Amino acid sequence: MPIEGTPVTVESIREVGPDTVALELETPDEFDARPGQFVLLRAAPRDVDEDETVDDDEVVMRHYTLSSPSVGETFEITVGIDPEGDLSPWLADLEGGETVHVEGPFGTITYEDDEDVVAVAGGPGVGPAVAIAEAAHESGHDAVVIYRADAPAHTDRLEALEDAGADVVVLDGDDDAGLEDALESHLEDGRVYAFGFEDFVTLVADTIEDAGGDPDEALIENFG
Repeated sequence: MPIEGTPVTVESIREVGPDTVALELETPDEFDARPGQFVLLRAAPRDVDEDETVDDDEVVMRHYTLSSPSVGETFEITVGIDPEGDLSPWLADLEGGETVHVEGPFGTITYEDDEDVVAVAGGPGVGPAVAIAEAAHESGHDAVVIYRADAPAHTDRLEALEDAGADVVVLDGDDDAGLEDALESHLEDGRVYAFGFEDFVTLVADTIEDAGGDPDEALIENFG
């Protein structure tokens, strides 16, 4: 059977950090997504014609959060490359013009261009965090980005945000104390949006509570 989901063209791929690429995808008709939401991407990591029948075990699916601040003719996702993975190395080797299939958008964490933000990212959470910070600036609001990673990605966009007046804090991947200090010092600067794996977002929620804030007021996406 054909691969499920809406077929879209991969418009371009670029490296955005160590073992990290950004894919610019064609926007499907009536696709209305906000920063913070995600899509389900399906592909068969080999050359497959649009109407070709593929076995279910050939199709790989992964969720990816948008890393573009808006959706026009295209939108962006950021992909961390796992050399042993069954999809990300294939995506990283694309040259543009290929077809993947998407469903969505999904997710209730959205930025609606209506408030100052403190975007907190652990590892692969940098994509949506940068997108939300950019959307805030574009809508006339202030933004803080707190980013913890062993090998930072999207550094060009982080530098552009800093040049535009955003506070940007980049921390080593194991710097829990630095994350706690940065979050506590910026807790009153806007709504907290946090993206990352379970240990990271748990630390974010605990830090907010320890600082006298309400973690339930934060918008937190746990990548599992």
